[in-house]
Amino acid sequence: MTMESDPGTQPHTPAVERGDPTVPERGLPPARPVRDGADVLLKIFHFVAALFLFILAIQLMKRGADAIAPRLQGTFPFDNGVSTLGLGWLGAYLVLSGSPVAAVALTLFAANATTRIQTFTMLTGSRLGASFIVLLVGFIYAVRVHKRRESVGMGVLALSMTALVYIPGMFLAYGILRSGALDGVNWTASAELSGAIDVVWGPIVRLSDQLLPGPLLFPLGLALILGSFKLLDMVLPSLDGEKHATSRGHWMRRPWPMFFLGSLAALLTLSVSVALTILVPLASKGYVKREHAIPYIAGANITTLADTLFAAMILRNPIGVQVVLAEAIAVAVITILMLAFAYRPVSRAVIALDDWIVATTPRLVAFVAILFLMPVALVLSGRLI
Repeated sequence: MTMESDPGTQPHTPAVERGDPTVPERGLPPARPVRDGADVLLKIFHFVAALFLFILAIQLMKRGADAIAPRLQGTFPFDNGVSTLGLGWLGAYLVLSGSPVAAVALTLFAANATTRIQTFTMLTGSRLGASFIVLLVGFIYAVRVHKRRESVGMGVLALSMTALVYIPGMFLAYGILRSGALDGVNWTASAELSGAIDVVWGPIVRLSDQLLPGPLLFPLGLALILGSFKLLDMVLPSLDGEKHATSRGHWMRRPWPMFFLGSLAALLTLSVSVALTILVPLASKGYVKREHAIPYIAGANITTLADTLFAAMILRNPIGVQVVLAEAIAVAVITILMLAFAYRPVSRAVIALDDWIVATTPRLVAFVAILFLMPVALVLSGRLI
C-alpha cells in the first residue's frame, strides 16, 4: 500500500537531497580537513624547497661561470650578439623553459664571459623559445583528443604572439639601454639578504667547490634550477583550470581581464611555460577560444621576467638588472599599445595565420622546421659577423 502525501504540504525531503552542506551524502566519506591541511603544508614545503634550490642554483652557476668564463670569453658562440640570440632560443627549446636559460645568461655576464649586448640578446632568445612547450603539449593533446586546430593551434598562437611582441620589443629595449635611461637603476639584493644567502647557502657552495671541479658547478646549478621550477609546477597547477573557466566564462571574452589574468598567472608560477600550457586543454574542450587567449598570452609574456629580475638582483649585478628591466619595459609598452589601439586587427591577423598553419600537415611541419632553422641560422650566421 502506498501513502499519498497531503497536497497542501511538502513531502519530507532528507537534508542531503535538499543540498544541506552540513550533512554528508550517503555512501561518501565526510570532508577531511586534516587531509586538506596536510596538502597545504606539502605545497608550502614544495614552495620553500623550490626557492631554496633556485637561490642555490644561482650561487652554483655563478661559481661555475667564474671558472669557465676565461674559456668562453670571445669564443664562438659567445663572441657576438647574433649568435647568443640563437643560442638562447635553442637553449629554451632544450630545457622546455626560458627562465633557466635567462638565468644562465645573467650568470655568464656576472662572470664577464659575455658582454651586455650578448646577455641582452641571449635573454631575448630565451623568451622567443619559451613557448615551445605549449606547442609540444598541443601535439600530445591533439593525439589524445583529435582536435588539432584547438590544441596545436594554441601552441602556434603562443609562439606567434611571443615573436610578435618580443622581436620589436628587442629593438625598443636596445634603444632604452643605449639611451642610458636606466643607468641610475642600481637594484641589488640588500646587504642583509646577501649576508643571509652567504650564511645559508655559502657552506653548500664551498663544499661543492671542494668536491667538484669548478666548471662542473655550472651544469649542476642548471640542473638544480630546472628542479626548482619542477617543484613550483607541483605547487601551482593544483588550480582546476576547467572549473575556473566554467565559473568565469565571461572573463574569457574580455581583453583586459584576460591580460591581467595572464600577467598574474605567470607572476605566480614564475614560468610562462606553466601559465600558457594550461590553455591547451581549456581550448581543446571549448572553454577558451584562441582569439580570447591572445591578451592572456600577452600579459604572461611580460611578468614572466619577474624571476629573471630576481636572479639578477641576487647576483648583485646592477647592469644585469638594467638589461632585464629594459626588456620588460619594452615588451610592456608594445603589448599595452597593441591591446589598446590594434587589438582587433592584430587578433584577426594572428588567428588567420594560425588557422592557415594548422589547416594542413605540410604547413605545420614547415612551421616547426622554421622554428628550429631560424635559431640555428642565427647561431651560425654570427660567425660571419
